[in-house]
Amino acid sequence: MVKAVAVITISDTCFKDNTKDTAGPALADFVKELFPEANLHTIIIPDEKEIIERELKYFCETNLDLVLTTGGTGLTPRDVTPEATKAVIQREVPGITIAVTLASLKKTPMAQLSRSVAGIRDKTLIVNFPGSKKAVTECFEVVKPILPHAISLIHNEVAEISYIHNSMQFNHTCTHSSNVDVSKVALRPRESPFPMLEMAEAWKHVDDVMSEWKERLKIVTIEEGLGKVVAQTLYAKEPMPPFPASVKDGYACLSIDGAGVRRVRIAVTAGDAPTAPLCAGECARVNTGAALPAGADCVVQVEDTRLVSASEDGQTELEVEILKAPEPQQDVRSVGFDIPMGTVLVDKGQILDSAKIGILAGAGYQNVTVRAPPKVALLSTGNELQEPSEVKLKPAHIRDSNRTMLRVLLKEHGYDSIDCGIARDTPPEIVAGIAAALKLADVLVCTGGVSMGEKDLLKPVLLKDFNATLHYGRVRMKPGKPSTFATCEFEGKKKYIFALPGNPVSAYVCALLFVIRALRVSCGVRGAWPRMRVRLAHAAQLDPRPEYARASLTMSPDGDMPSATMLGSQCSSRLLSACGANVLLELPAATDSQQRLPAGAVVTALITGRLDIAS
Repeated sequence: MVKAVAVITISDTCFKDNTKDTAGPALADFVKELFPEANLHTIIIPDEKEIIERELKYFCETNLDLVLTTGGTGLTPRDVTPEATKAVIQREVPGITIAVTLASLKKTPMAQLSRSVAGIRDKTLIVNFPGSKKAVTECFEVVKPILPHAISLIHNEVAEISYIHNSMQFNHTCTHSSNVDVSKVALRPRESPFPMLEMAEAWKHVDDVMSEWKERLKIVTIEEGLGKVVAQTLYAKEPMPPFPASVKDGYACLSIDGAGVRRVRIAVTAGDAPTAPLCAGECARVNTGAALPAGADCVVQVEDTRLVSASEDGQTELEVEILKAPEPQQDVRSVGFDIPMGTVLVDKGQILDSAKIGILAGAGYQNVTVRAPPKVALLSTGNELQEPSEVKLKPAHIRDSNRTMLRVLLKEHGYDSIDCGIARDTPPEIVAGIAAALKLADVLVCTGGVSMGEKDLLKPVLLKDFNATLHYGRVRMKPGKPSTFATCEFEGKKKYIFALPGNPVSAYVCALLFVIRALRVSCGVRGAWPRMRVRLAHAAQLDPRPEYARASLTMSPDGDMPSATMLGSQCSSRLLSACGANVLLELPAATDSQQRLPAGAVVTALITGRLDIAS
């Protein structure tokens, strides 16, 4: 994120009369538009090399992200901005000035006379521009697309760099052809040719197809294995504890001695390895977790003892009295008490959580073999979409929220994904986008282009250009009726494609119900979400299709059934209805006799979020 920018006008004339400065204010306006959240500093200074150097260094030392200068880049004796900039920067970025010069030469041959410099000092990017408003306007348009990325690179903002690289990599302006004819729009189907499947049928298709996924194994560190499925059973290679250990703070004794006075022979704390065995009438002061000396078979807690004698300085106990006769193995963890050697620590097919990882760490495991899930790619389609990073919306455009939302949703459930950008609504671009994604991934999740509009081209492209098998193309559900699941052969490998509706809520719900289920099944674990019975906090209007309503739970203080509150309007474009949702309510389809469920009605809910944050 760009936090602060400086615009420096370098001109003797403007320094004497700032009303003559038109280039600086124009450059400042461009900066405000590109970086609306950034603090902006503007100054005017004369064409003095020492002053220019001083101001550039000052702004760099105050950790500004970007310094733009205007003026002083020509050939007159007073044009010293390039010399001052070169004296300040530590690394030059010649590509910026080359791009500006090439673009300017298309407008005027005088661009050959500009000596602008661009470079980096510490964490600040410095770029020189010419001194006229016209030149500043033209030159800023050239560098505008790269400035945010350049600053991210300088600051090593890994997430932003990766996001931009992926978006640039999947700029689907390539020359793929398509077998889909979109010219006869008037003759397009008025009804979907795909049969409407019930949810149980759609889930069965997903489970059957994804269970054919050929298992891939990956060795990771135990911490990296969090949430992953273990591929092989892991056993305890040694007992835990590997020595008799004290359960309490007290005194290790021989139980055969019974009650009475004992000589305190030694003090043993956790980590000490006692060497000499105890003899009759002796004891050892021990801490919780400490190893017992040989011969000791019990521990008497400190509360059941009395001090008999100590050294004059009070630093050493000499004798204590055992007030209660101990039993053999009293307050002792014997060898292997917690985990006997050979015990199964984690079974094949189990999911690693923090407790299992802790057990493995204690057992000496540093790495674990897990089932690697399929690689997932995300692709959005739509002429109306623009990148979320673009500050200003174009006319009739919206920012693409689906890729970001799905990427985080998958991450939330333990799956990484590859961002494959936006494909425009033309058959060649969709072909290009799908082909690029399938080169990198096993599972492709697309959003948009699956309904009945003239620009909904995903299904025809899959069928005619990829010879895909559509396992379903419509599902009797709300939201998400046009959801599609297909498979195809691509470059000799089977690929799995989920084409989801473009409305954000539809994409969200269908990703939970189909995509995450598919990834779980591919790793050999149960795909279905757990269900629970809940009461509706308010009445619910029913739809002709079964509906998956986003809701949050309120736990009953008396242990009764939780109540579920639907989160506002359930319109498929309104992603706010998913914010804070931890369940999807399975509302039945309306019938002639039942159009509405009253408050207090009992329905099933799929638990898709954390219940510990339920109110």
